[in-house]
Amino acid sequence: KTIPGIGALGATAVLAAIGDGLQFRKARDLAAWLGLVPRQYSTGGKQTLLGVSKRGNRYVRKLLGHGARSCFRHLDRRRDRLGSWLDGLQARMHPNKAVVALAAKMARIVWVVLNKPGALYERRDPAFT
Repeated sequence: KTIPGIGALGATAVLAAIGDGLQFRKARDLAAWLGLVPRQYSTGGKQTLLGVSKRGNRYVRKLLGHGARSCFRHLDRRRDRLGSWLDGLQARMHPNKAVVALAAKMARIVWVVLNKPGALYERRDPAFT
């Protein structure tokens, strides 16, 4: 099964850029290295989130961004559990910010698939509560 928004080009670019991903301690570190999460500044217990920077591998970030934009527009939200998360995101923020958040989530999913033995992305129906 495939991660939504990541095709053959994106998968090979990610593997070429990060390899097995063991250099990143957690999934957020990969997303931060790609420049998909806000920079943090904290001192004296006060934390400030700054803007999303453009650091890391520019090509991989661009491919993840394009894949995320495609998912944002074309993903069947009733049949994928990312759908309800995307609906909530779209309701509370600008679509461009939501696309970057989805790209960061895709990067985190990639890290888990690469680092956890036997981990796959499975498209499950959303849980109805």
